[in-house]
Amino acid sequence: MSTFYKQILENNKQWVANTIEKNPDYFADLAKGQTPPLLWIGCSDSRVPANEIIGTKPGEVFVHRNIANMVVHSDMNMLSVLDYAVNVLKVKHVIVCGHYGCGGVKAAMCNDSIGIIDNWIRHIKNVYRLHQAQLDAVTDEVKRFDLFVELNVKEAVFDLAKTSIVQGAWKIGQALSLHGWAYGLHSGLVNDLEVNISSEMDLDEVYQLKF
Repeated sequence: MSTFYKQILENNKQWVANTIEKNPDYFADLAKGQTPPLLWIGCSDSRVPANEIIGTKPGEVFVHRNIANMVVHSDMNMLSVLDYAVNVLKVKHVIVCGHYGCGGVKAAMCNDSIGIIDNWIRHIKNVYRLHQAQLDAVTDEVKRFDLFVELNVKEAVFDLAKTSIVQGAWKIGQALSLHGWAYGLHSGLVNDLEVNISSEMDLDEVYQLKF
């Protein structure tokens, strides 16, 4: 058994002891259930921990993560999380949080084959195709990369709004707002991309579902 593996087991025991010392009822209270007001859809990158970034406690954020914080309509994992968050937990906000320096987005700017992830990255390439004129007009590669990260988040927010799950909630008058952020690894600050959707009326008519 590796030293690292042993250490993380010890870390867990120490964390439990420290937590109980501060609050003896901490775990008993957590076990009673969860009523988080927020669903966070973020990148799997280990440097982007949802709770720490926004200063929330366990039980306050429902989290889904994948490579490059994508919202893909055929992804049953993402759809299942979204459905549970919206229809069972009744979250009031969904944040799609990308991050500058995202490896998945960077890979989508290149043509190198990485492996099975090529199939996932193709969805990100579709975002580039939609905004190619705007992106190609940016000659500075770093700035173009940052813009691509932001556009990928914005498209994910609109893709969320297009789902029957989200529109079904709006149809019955459920309060639900969608937001897009980009997190800065160098600063720790989030950039609100000002893409905020709280009604199907914010979508083109072709995407507005009739129930």
